[in-house]
Amino acid sequence: MPVDRLRSFLEENHVKFVTISHSPAFTAQEIAASAHVPGKELAKTVIVKLDGKMAMAVLPAPDKVSANRLREATGATNVELASEKEFADLFPCCEVGAMPPFGNLWGIDVFADEHLREDEVIMFNAGSHTELVRLSYVDFERLVHPTVASLTTRN
Repeated sequence: MPVDRLRSFLEENHVKFVTISHSPAFTAQEIAASAHVPGKELAKTVIVKLDGKMAMAVLPAPDKVSANRLREATGATNVELASEKEFADLFPCCEVGAMPPFGNLWGIDVFADEHLREDEVIMFNAGSHTELVRLSYVDFERLVHPTVASLTTRN
């Protein structure tokens, strides 16, 4: 696993997890097809700036983050997507765009969409475009302590 820090963290906290290797893929649809899993079962990490401070928004892969809902959930005045150039250095052990949703490992606040709670498991990039991690959503929430709210445009 490219992110040894994540693996160590999961093992230290006695979390059962599975890694899934797949051919290189960059979009949620490509990842799902390559890993042979439904796209709705993947979570994506979107890096946002909340009043200039970097944060993670974690949502089901097919969904889009809503700036208005993120603003409501966080109390931020200014909400915008961060560019890859702006956050690439924050995750030196990860391929750009493949950060796992464990912002707590990098001192970054995490906001998770409430729809992620609908599934017993969560799957996400493990720091590379060729590997996923699958674990229980309960363990994810217990370890990350995300702020859970409605963050997407889904009704």
